[in-house]
Amino acid sequence: MFEILEQWYRRHFTDPQTVIFAFILIAGALLIFVLHAHLLPILVAMIIAYLAEGMVIWLHKINLGRTVAASFVTALMITAIILVFFVLLPLLSRQVTELFREMPSMLSQGQQLLLRLPEEYPDYVSARQIEELLTLARIELSNFGQRVVSISLSSVVGIITFLVYMILLPLMVFFFLKDKDMILRWLADFLPEERRLLRTVWAELDIKIASYVRGKVIEVLIIWSASYVAFAIMGLNYAMLLSLLVGLSVIIPYVGATVVTIPVALIAFFQWGFTSEFGWLMAIYAFIQFLDGNLLVPLLFSEVVNLHPVAIIVAVVFFGSLWGVWGVFFAIPLATLIQAIIKAWPSDELIAE
Repeated sequence: MFEILEQWYRRHFTDPQTVIFAFILIAGALLIFVLHAHLLPILVAMIIAYLAEGMVIWLHKINLGRTVAASFVTALMITAIILVFFVLLPLLSRQVTELFREMPSMLSQGQQLLLRLPEEYPDYVSARQIEELLTLARIELSNFGQRVVSISLSSVVGIITFLVYMILLPLMVFFFLKDKDMILRWLADFLPEERRLLRTVWAELDIKIASYVRGKVIEVLIIWSASYVAFAIMGLNYAMLLSLLVGLSVIIPYVGATVVTIPVALIAFFQWGFTSEFGWLMAIYAFIQFLDGNLLVPLLFSEVVNLHPVAIIVAVVFFGSLWGVWGVFFAIPLATLIQAIIKAWPSDELIAE
């Protein structure tokens, strides 16, 4: 057993670059895992600056200084934040309030439908099973209401912290964009001069991750907009709220679209019942999902991510359990990072060369 481990170590860790690279990976992973709650604003600012670098480079090519280009991109970001706070959030807040107001009526309709099931299908559903299901639903709804109240009472400090971050975030993005070269030179001073392995991994990731994240943002915006237009034309209640959920569902591959179909179908059913409007809405919704999977995804992500579906699902579950929403969003880029490291990791044959 010891000889097998020794051979494995010699095969993979005889190159000093490999040891240094492994140390950087472990130290970085531990730092993010332990301090991710405190480092989150900095990490978000770095990600936004990384994604906006392409626009800064384009503006720089048309004879704008880097400071001016960084200022322009930051101004766009501040404009987007203002629109979200003063246009989108009030609209979403009104629709969520209306949804909670209509919830008792929807639950009453659902209860009546469930109570009719034992009469229509006595061989499959019993009255006792329906009562147990309704009791469980009431308990879960009560627990959910208590959690909402507790969150609302304890979130004052969190809201203040969030507002502070919303002020600091554009500033950090501006300085990351403006002083990118200086920051990279400072970080390079802490790395060894021979960085072949790091360069190999970064060369692959720089293209794939940037293309993936930019493509995912574009996909969310397109699906959100298309869903909102379809829902609004059909007259579906809570169109903005539901279309936002549909747009965000594309972040989670395979699972998101399936999960978000439930609230869309329920709202449409409680509004129209099993009518032609319900059928048309679900058909349009299915068409949007079809276009997303068969047109948008191939166009935006062709050859960007070459991962097996099982690897994608495992990455979503693993990183989502570690870092929540951000872990889900960056699960595929992180899985791509791991794949690039495995491909670039030097073996004993490469070292011998």
